[in-house]
Amino acid sequence: MEAQAAEEPVRTKMESLRLTCEREIQIHQQKIDSYASSFRSSLQSIKSRAQQTAQNQGKLGELKAKLREAEDDMVKALAVKTRKEAKRMAIMDSIAAQRARVEELKRSVQVQSAKRDQYAAIISQHSLALAASEEKSNKDIECKSETQEAILWYNRVLGFHVEAGRGVKFTFKNINSRNPNEEYSLTVRYANDTYTLLDCDPHLNDTKELIYELNKTNGLFKFVRIMREKFQEAATQGFLPQLTNHQESSTISTSAPVLSMSSDRSESSATTNDDQVLHEEGSRPSKKAYHTRGTKPLSWR
Repeated sequence: MEAQAAEEPVRTKMESLRLTCEREIQIHQQKIDSYASSFRSSLQSIKSRAQQTAQNQGKLGELKAKLREAEDDMVKALAVKTRKEAKRMAIMDSIAAQRARVEELKRSVQVQSAKRDQYAAIISQHSLALAASEEKSNKDIECKSETQEAILWYNRVLGFHVEAGRGVKFTFKNINSRNPNEEYSLTVRYANDTYTLLDCDPHLNDTKELIYELNKTNGLFKFVRIMREKFQEAATQGFLPQLTNHQESSTISTSAPVLSMSSDRSESSATTNDDQVLHEEGSRPSKKAYHTRGTKPLSWR
Protein backbone atom coordinates (compact mmCIF):
# COMPACT_ATOMS: atom_id res chain seq x y z
CA MET A 1 0.00 0.00 0.00
CA GLU A 2 2.80 2.36 0.85
CA ALA A 3 4.51 1.45 -2.38
CA GLN A 4 1.38 2.21 -4.32
CA ALA A 5 1.02 5.49 -2.46
CA ALA A 6 4.61 6.36 -3.33
CA GLU A 7 4.08 5.53 -7.01
CA GLU A 8 0.94 7.69 -7.30
CA PRO A 9 2.75 11.08 -7.35
CA VAL A 10 5.23 9.71 -9.86
CA ARG A 11 2.44 8.68 -12.20
CA THR A 12 0.74 11.98 -11.80
CA LYS A 13 3.98 13.79 -12.56
CA MET A 14 4.64 11.53 -15.55
CA GLU A 15 1.12 12.13 -16.83
CA SER A 16 1.64 15.83 -16.43
CA LEU A 17 4.94 15.64 -18.26
CA ARG A 18 3.33 13.58 -21.01
CA LEU A 19 0.57 16.15 -21.52
CA THR A 20 3.10 18.94 -21.54
CA CYS A 21 5.16 17.11 -24.16
CA GLU A 22 2.09 16.49 -26.32
CA ARG A 23 1.17 20.17 -26.18
CA GLU A 24 4.72 21.19 -27.09
CA ILE A 25 4.73 18.60 -29.88
CA GLN A 26 1.46 20.05 -31.29
CA ILE A 27 2.87 23.55 -31.04
CA HIS A 28 6.07 22.49 -32.80
CA GLN A 29 4.02 20.59 -35.39
CA GLN A 30 1.93 23.70 -36.09
CA LYS A 31 5.10 25.76 -36.42
CA ILE A 32 6.56 23.16 -38.76
CA ASP A 33 3.34 23.19 -40.86
CA SER A 34 3.41 26.97 -40.88
CA TYR A 35 7.05 26.98 -41.96
CA ALA A 36 6.32 24.39 -44.64
CA SER A 37 3.35 26.39 -45.98
CA SER A 38 5.42 29.57 -45.93
CA PHE A 39 8.21 27.73 -47.70
CA ARG A 40 5.86 26.44 -50.37
CA SER A 41 4.43 29.96 -50.84
CA SER A 42 7.91 31.41 -51.08
CA LEU A 43 8.91 28.68 -53.54
CA GLN A 44 5.82 29.36 -55.64
CA SER A 45 6.53 33.10 -55.56
CA ILE A 46 10.13 32.47 -56.56
CA LYS A 47 8.97 30.26 -59.44
CA SER A 48 6.51 32.95 -60.55
CA ARG A 49 9.18 35.60 -60.37
CA ALA A 50 11.55 33.36 -62.27
CA GLN A 51 8.98 32.88 -65.02
CA GLN A 52 8.25 36.61 -65.11
CA THR A 53 11.97 37.29 -65.24
CA ALA A 54 12.32 34.87 -68.15
CA GLN A 55 9.42 36.60 -69.94
CA ASN A 56 10.92 40.00 -69.24
CA GLN A 57 14.22 38.81 -70.62
CA GLY A 58 12.45 37.67 -73.77
CA LYS A 59 10.69 41.05 -74.07
CA LEU A 60 13.98 42.78 -73.38
CA GLY A 61 15.53 40.83 -76.24
CA GLU A 62 12.67 41.86 -78.54
CA LEU A 63 13.01 45.48 -77.48
CA LYS A 64 16.73 45.36 -78.14
CA ALA A 65 16.06 43.97 -81.62
CA LYS A 66 13.48 46.69 -82.28
CA LEU A 67 15.90 49.28 -80.98
CA ARG A 68 18.55 48.04 -83.38
CA GLU A 69 16.00 48.20 -86.23
CA ALA A 70 15.03 51.73 -85.18
CA GLU A 71 18.68 52.72 -85.15
CA ASP A 72 19.09 51.29 -88.64
CA ASP A 73 16.00 53.15 -89.84
CA MET A 74 17.31 56.35 -88.29
CA VAL A 75 20.61 55.93 -90.08
CA LYS A 76 18.78 55.37 -93.37
CA ALA A 77 16.53 58.39 -92.73
CA LEU A 78 19.56 60.55 -92.01
CA ALA A 79 21.12 59.38 -95.25
CA VAL A 80 17.94 60.20 -97.18
CA LYS A 81 17.75 63.59 -95.49
CA THR A 82 21.35 64.29 -96.41
CA ARG A 83 20.67 63.40 -100.04
CA LYS A 84 17.52 65.54 -100.09
CA GLU A 85 19.38 68.45 -98.57
CA ALA A 86 22.07 68.15 -101.22
CA LYS A 87 19.39 67.96 -103.90
CA ARG A 88 17.61 70.99 -102.42
CA MET A 89 20.82 73.00 -102.51
CA ALA A 90 21.34 72.01 -106.14
CA ILE A 91 17.74 73.05 -106.95
CA MET A 92 18.22 76.38 -105.18
CA ASP A 93 21.32 77.03 -107.26
CA SER A 94 19.38 76.10 -110.40
CA ILE A 95 16.49 78.40 -109.40
CA ALA A 96 18.87 81.27 -108.83
CA ALA A 97 20.37 80.71 -112.28
CA GLN A 98 16.88 80.53 -113.83
CA ARG A 99 15.82 83.73 -112.10
CA ALA A 100 18.81 85.51 -113.51
CA ARG A 101 17.87 84.15 -116.93
CA VAL A 102 14.24 85.25 -116.46
CA GLU A 103 15.32 88.78 -115.54
CA GLU A 104 17.43 88.91 -118.66
CA LEU A 105 14.50 87.66 -120.75
CA LYS A 106 12.17 90.21 -119.12
CA ARG A 107 14.45 93.03 -120.17
CA SER A 108 14.53 91.61 -123.68
CA VAL A 109 10.73 91.24 -123.70
CA GLN A 110 10.29 94.84 -122.56
CA VAL A 111 12.40 96.03 -125.46
CA GLN A 112 10.46 93.85 -127.88
CA SER A 113 7.13 94.96 -126.37
CA ALA A 114 8.01 98.58 -126.90
CA LYS A 115 8.75 97.86 -130.55
CA ARG A 116 5.57 95.77 -130.86
CA ASP A 117 3.42 98.54 -129.38
CA GLN A 118 4.93 100.99 -131.80
CA TYR A 119 4.18 98.73 -134.77
CA ALA A 120 0.71 97.87 -133.38
CA ALA A 121 -0.22 101.54 -133.13
CA ILE A 122 0.65 102.03 -136.76
CA ILE A 123 -1.27 98.93 -137.84
CA SER A 124 -4.26 99.84 -135.65
CA GLN A 125 -4.60 103.24 -137.24
CA HIS A 126 -4.82 101.64 -140.68
CA SER A 127 -7.13 98.79 -139.63
CA LEU A 128 -9.74 100.71 -137.59
CA ALA A 129 -11.45 102.23 -140.58
CA LEU A 130 -11.42 98.95 -142.48
CA ALA A 131 -12.72 96.99 -139.47
CA ALA A 132 -15.59 99.42 -138.90
CA SER A 133 -16.63 99.16 -142.53
CA GLU A 134 -16.42 95.37 -142.56
CA GLU A 135 -18.32 95.07 -139.26
CA LYS A 136 -21.19 97.16 -140.52
CA SER A 137 -21.38 95.19 -143.73
CA ASN A 138 -21.18 91.82 -141.96
CA LYS A 139 -23.87 92.79 -139.45
CA ASP A 140 -26.26 93.79 -142.21
CA ILE A 141 -25.63 90.55 -144.10
CA GLU A 142 -25.83 88.38 -140.98
CA CYS A 143 -29.04 90.03 -139.74
CA LYS A 144 -30.74 89.49 -143.07
CA SER A 145 -29.52 85.91 -143.31
CA GLU A 146 -30.58 85.08 -139.75
CA THR A 147 -34.02 86.53 -140.31
CA GLN A 148 -34.62 84.59 -143.49
CA GLU A 149 -33.27 81.36 -142.01
CA ALA A 150 -35.42 81.66 -138.87
CA ILE A 151 -38.53 82.30 -140.94
CA LEU A 152 -37.77 79.32 -143.14
CA TRP A 153 -37.28 77.13 -140.06
CA TYR A 154 -40.60 78.17 -138.54
CA ASN A 155 -42.37 77.66 -141.86
CA ARG A 156 -40.78 74.24 -142.40
CA VAL A 157 -40.83 72.67 -138.91
CA LEU A 158 -43.81 74.32 -137.22
CA GLY A 159 -45.83 75.19 -140.32
CA PHE A 160 -45.85 78.75 -138.96
CA HIS A 161 -46.18 81.86 -141.09
CA VAL A 162 -47.42 85.43 -140.71
CA GLU A 163 -49.61 87.40 -143.07
CA ALA A 164 -50.31 91.12 -143.14
CA GLY A 165 -53.73 92.64 -143.57
CA ARG A 166 -56.17 94.45 -141.36
CA GLY A 167 -54.26 92.81 -138.53
CA VAL A 168 -51.41 90.33 -138.23
CA LYS A 169 -52.54 86.77 -138.99
CA PHE A 170 -50.58 83.91 -137.43
CA THR A 171 -51.15 80.56 -139.14
CA PHE A 172 -49.98 77.19 -137.80
CA LYS A 173 -49.77 73.74 -139.31
CA ASN A 174 -48.52 70.50 -137.74
CA ILE A 175 -51.10 70.92 -134.96
CA ASN A 176 -53.33 67.95 -135.65
CA SER A 177 -51.29 64.74 -135.90
CA ARG A 178 -54.08 63.15 -137.97
CA ASN A 179 -54.00 66.02 -140.48
CA PRO A 180 -50.68 67.93 -140.25
CA ASN A 181 -51.57 70.25 -143.16
CA GLU A 182 -54.71 71.51 -141.41
CA GLU A 183 -54.36 75.23 -140.69
CA TYR A 184 -55.10 76.84 -137.33
CA SER A 185 -54.96 80.62 -137.24
CA LEU A 186 -55.51 83.74 -135.19
CA THR A 187 -55.51 87.41 -136.19
CA VAL A 188 -54.29 90.12 -133.83
CA ARG A 189 -54.58 93.87 -134.39
CA TYR A 190 -52.50 96.43 -132.54
CA ALA A 191 -53.86 99.98 -132.56
CA ASN A 192 -54.04 102.83 -130.04
CA ASP A 193 -51.67 100.98 -127.69
CA THR A 194 -54.13 98.06 -127.44
CA TYR A 195 -54.13 94.53 -128.77
CA THR A 196 -57.36 93.12 -130.18
CA LEU A 197 -58.06 89.53 -131.20
CA LEU A 198 -59.94 89.88 -134.49
CA ASP A 199 -60.21 86.21 -135.42
CA CYS A 200 -59.49 82.78 -133.98
CA ASP A 201 -60.03 79.58 -135.96
CA PRO A 202 -61.12 77.32 -134.33
CA HIS A 203 -62.78 79.30 -131.59
CA LEU A 204 -61.05 78.96 -128.18
CA ASN A 205 -62.19 79.74 -124.67
CA ASP A 206 -60.32 82.01 -122.24
CA THR A 207 -59.02 84.21 -125.05
CA LYS A 208 -60.19 87.34 -123.23
CA GLU A 209 -57.94 86.56 -120.30
CA LEU A 210 -55.03 85.94 -122.65
CA ILE A 211 -55.63 89.25 -124.47
CA TYR A 212 -55.79 91.00 -121.12
CA GLU A 213 -52.44 89.46 -120.13
CA LEU A 214 -51.01 90.41 -123.55
CA ASN A 215 -52.01 94.05 -123.09
CA LYS A 216 -50.61 93.97 -119.57
CA THR A 217 -47.20 92.43 -120.37
CA ASN A 218 -46.79 93.17 -124.11
CA GLY A 219 -45.57 89.55 -124.47
CA LEU A 220 -46.77 88.91 -128.01
CA PHE A 221 -44.43 85.98 -128.63
CA LYS A 222 -45.56 84.29 -125.40
CA PHE A 223 -49.20 84.93 -126.35
CA VAL A 224 -48.73 83.29 -129.77
CA ARG A 225 -46.96 80.32 -128.17
CA ILE A 226 -49.79 79.83 -125.65
CA MET A 227 -52.39 80.05 -128.43
CA ARG A 228 -50.52 77.37 -130.37
CA GLU A 229 -50.60 75.14 -127.27
CA LYS A 230 -54.34 75.75 -126.96
CA PHE A 231 -54.77 74.86 -130.64
CA GLN A 232 -52.99 71.57 -129.90
CA GLU A 233 -55.31 70.92 -126.95
CA ALA A 234 -58.35 71.72 -129.10
CA ALA A 235 -57.12 69.33 -131.81
CA THR A 236 -56.81 66.50 -129.28
CA GLN A 237 -60.39 67.23 -128.15
CA GLY A 238 -61.67 67.10 -131.74
CA PHE A 239 -62.21 70.86 -132.37
CA LEU A 240 -61.32 71.55 -136.01
CA PRO A 241 -60.90 74.82 -137.93
CA GLN A 242 -63.97 76.21 -139.69
CA LEU A 243 -64.14 76.83 -143.40
CA THR A 244 -65.26 80.44 -142.86
CA ASN A 245 -63.56 82.95 -140.60
CA HIS A 246 -65.37 84.72 -137.81
CA GLN A 247 -64.62 87.89 -135.90
CA GLU A 248 -64.28 88.08 -132.13
CA SER A 249 -64.41 91.43 -130.38
CA SER A 250 -61.95 90.70 -127.59
CA THR A 251 -60.70 94.24 -127.19
CA ILE A 252 -59.38 94.95 -123.70
CA SER A 253 -59.50 98.55 -122.53
CA THR A 254 -56.16 98.30 -120.74
CA SER A 255 -53.49 100.01 -122.79
CA ALA A 256 -50.54 97.88 -123.84
CA PRO A 257 -46.93 98.97 -123.31
CA VAL A 258 -45.37 100.89 -126.14
CA LEU A 259 -44.43 98.60 -129.03
CA SER A 260 -42.71 99.66 -132.19
CA MET A 261 -44.88 97.36 -134.35
CA SER A 262 -48.37 98.47 -135.33
CA SER A 263 -50.84 96.65 -137.52
CA ASP A 264 -51.67 99.98 -139.13
CA ARG A 265 -48.34 99.68 -140.89
CA SER A 266 -48.86 96.00 -141.79
CA GLU A 267 -49.80 96.57 -145.40
CA SER A 268 -46.33 95.45 -146.48
CA SER A 269 -45.42 91.94 -147.63
CA ALA A 270 -45.80 88.79 -145.47
CA THR A 271 -42.04 88.32 -145.32
CA THR A 272 -41.55 91.77 -143.82
CA ASN A 273 -44.17 91.03 -141.15
CA ASP A 274 -42.51 87.71 -140.28
CA ASP A 275 -39.26 89.49 -139.62
CA GLN A 276 -41.01 92.26 -137.69
CA VAL A 277 -42.96 89.96 -135.33
CA LEU A 278 -39.92 87.88 -134.49
CA HIS A 279 -37.78 90.97 -133.98
CA GLU A 280 -40.32 92.71 -131.76
CA GLU A 281 -40.30 89.95 -129.14
CA GLY A 282 -36.51 89.56 -129.05
CA SER A 283 -36.99 85.78 -129.19
CA ARG A 284 -35.99 85.12 -132.82
CA PRO A 285 -33.73 82.04 -132.93
CA SER A 286 -30.17 83.02 -133.75
CA LYS A 287 -28.42 81.86 -136.87
CA LYS A 288 -26.15 79.70 -134.77
CA ALA A 289 -29.16 77.84 -133.32
CA TYR A 290 -30.16 76.60 -136.80
CA HIS A 291 -26.87 75.18 -137.99
CA THR A 292 -28.07 71.70 -136.99
CA ARG A 293 -30.87 70.51 -139.26
CA GLY A 294 -34.18 70.05 -137.49
CA THR A 295 -33.11 71.73 -134.23
CA LYS A 296 -36.15 73.00 -132.36
CA PRO A 297 -35.96 76.25 -130.32
CA LEU A 298 -36.74 75.94 -126.64
CA SER A 299 -39.57 78.49 -126.74
CA TRP A 300 -41.88 76.15 -128.69
CA ARG A 301 -43.32 72.82 -127.73
